[in-house]
Amino acid sequence: MGIAKQHYPLLEAARLGDTSALDRLLRICQPDARRYAYRHCLMSDVDDAVQEALLIVARRLQSLRAVTAFSGWLFQIVRRECRRLERRVFRLDPYDEEKMEAWLATSPDETVRLDLIRALESLPEQYREVILLRDFQELTVREIAAQIRITTPATKSRLHRARQLVREYLLA
Repeated sequence: MGIAKQHYPLLEAARLGDTSALDRLLRICQPDARRYAYRHCLMSDVDDAVQEALLIVARRLQSLRAVTAFSGWLFQIVRRECRRLERRVFRLDPYDEEKMEAWLATSPDETVRLDLIRALESLPEQYREVILLRDFQELTVREIAAQIRITTPATKSRLHRARQLVREYLLA
């Protein structure tokens, strides 16, 4: 995975400011970024993480010193965006960011997944249902409200409480 050596001239041209080269480069690396995001993001965050990562690449590509480092740099940006979006979804306190980053850096992905599963399983059914419909099936709040036959404000309240409970579980 990663950008092939044959694309290094394109990468160098994009790095030097060629906008058409940048456009082609982003099209070439998007599938790899998406595959990487699928492994590191919540399913509902994949598109947002890839889009944000590619915007960051477009803005900061000139600062890249070695074209051979591009793939690792891109994947690091995608991973950082996944973590940022994950913190937003679970409304993690930004002041606990260092603690969360340290935990994520030292915990294998499987451990993180298992902890998230346990957190979701610990939720009362009404909260688990709402968070799964929103964050895994990617339904809108309005669609969730219609499906479970409650008001939109009640749905928002349940979703907020579910995320708080997951956060408490993960940070405990």
